[in-house]
Amino acid sequence: MADADQSLSAVRKRWILVATVLGSSLTFIDGSALGVALPAIQNDLGAGPAATQWVSNAYLLTLGALVLIGGAAGDRFGRRRVFLIGVAVFALASIACGLASTVELLIAGRAVQGVGAALLTPGALAVIGSAFPPDERGKAFGTWAGAGAIFGMIGPLVGGWLADTADWRFIFWINVPLAVLTTVITLRAVPESRDESARGLDWPGALLAMTGLAALTWALTAAPDLGWSDPLVLAGLAGGAALLAAFLWVEARERHPMMPLGLFRSSVFSGINLLTLLLYFALGGAMFFLPFDLIRVHGWSATLAGAAMLPFAVIMGLFSGLAGKMADRFGAKLSLSLGPVLAGVGLALLALPAPGAGYVDGPLAGMTMMAVGMTLAVGPLTAAVMGAVPPGHTGVASGINNAVARVAGLLAIALLGVILSAVFTAQAASPDARALLGQVMGGADLEPAARDAFHAAFRAVILTCAGLAVLSGVIGGLTAPGRKHGASPSRSHARG
Repeated sequence: MADADQSLSAVRKRWILVATVLGSSLTFIDGSALGVALPAIQNDLGAGPAATQWVSNAYLLTLGALVLIGGAAGDRFGRRRVFLIGVAVFALASIACGLASTVELLIAGRAVQGVGAALLTPGALAVIGSAFPPDERGKAFGTWAGAGAIFGMIGPLVGGWLADTADWRFIFWINVPLAVLTTVITLRAVPESRDESARGLDWPGALLAMTGLAALTWALTAAPDLGWSDPLVLAGLAGGAALLAAFLWVEARERHPMMPLGLFRSSVFSGINLLTLLLYFALGGAMFFLPFDLIRVHGWSATLAGAAMLPFAVIMGLFSGLAGKMADRFGAKLSLSLGPVLAGVGLALLALPAPGAGYVDGPLAGMTMMAVGMTLAVGPLTAAVMGAVPPGHTGVASGINNAVARVAGLLAIALLGVILSAVFTAQAASPDARALLGQVMGGADLEPAARDAFHAAFRAVILTCAGLAVLSGVIGGLTAPGRKHGASPSRSHARG
């Protein structure tokens, strides 16, 4: 089914949004809650800094590599069917994570969670794209993003509270009833849709993408410990680059590629995906390292660190739908240039508070500004990407854009971890600086010098993120679509 089903009632469309939001909330809550709980997980399972990074990286790796094939599978086999399979896989993997007795088992469970998310995330966006006509999609995607922000940013508060007062494992148990509710609503409200011309799945491409990203990520994560000249690190970097080059070669020749390179001939599609790479690199890196700074440097509890994210949830929850409507009416260019710049300013403000800062003189201003910027950008970004491809390819488009966003988060944790380690080592001026960084990340009591060194390293990371977010706004201004000529604002919102 290439186009939106014009026969769907407004009530049914609302239930479709409810189903996709609930399904996506599995990934929003889980990922965001886990961030503030990582120090507690590290202590409980005795994990080192590298293993802690892989609790996040394993998920982002399988999600980033397979979300492309997840979108294509939805187009071929049915978007509702693939969405529901993703929900089921994610729920079962969550049970495994909740039962994990070692960090290795937790990492394995997180990798399987990424497989489920690779199916349900593009499935959710493709279901919305197939149910809503083009002049309603901006508002629909904005509503989805806003509701997702509420779930995603309540997640850190819940995760922090569980880490402080109960057990971090409940973060994973929460997913089970949510998955059941999502399944019931989806079966009752969401119609099946597919691209009748879709054929084949690109398993060679998926394997090359996953192994290439895994090799690069491992090498970047291991380099601070082993050294950049270590043969294993060099082999990982060279092998990862070669595998990703082979992935592009295969995609150019594959009969049914999961990432059709022809889509990138569109300057809008290419530009918005580059914007996505930079913006989500900045956001993913900042949100991974911020809880460590709040907890280890400012002395906050995990619950308070989670509460620092609430302005993000409130602003995106209240205003993302409005931002999508504005993009429907005026075009995406303004939102996708101004929004990332404001997000960059917010990120820069997060670098200003001195150690020991409280909430008001600490992250409040930065989180608020970042929330305003992301609210302007997220809904229009999704609509612009899916509007830049031919009808019937919404699953592939959403898969590519989600892959870019998840790979950005994966690379951010690895690359920014290198920056964090380098600056910390220089600031700490200790022969055992790497071991000392492990103590900082692991929750040991800190000497003032170690605390100050970590905060300096965090500032370097967050300012790097701020610069990349601003650059993404420049790219948005150059490539994002403006208002379509001849569009009628009143007609665009007649059915909004």
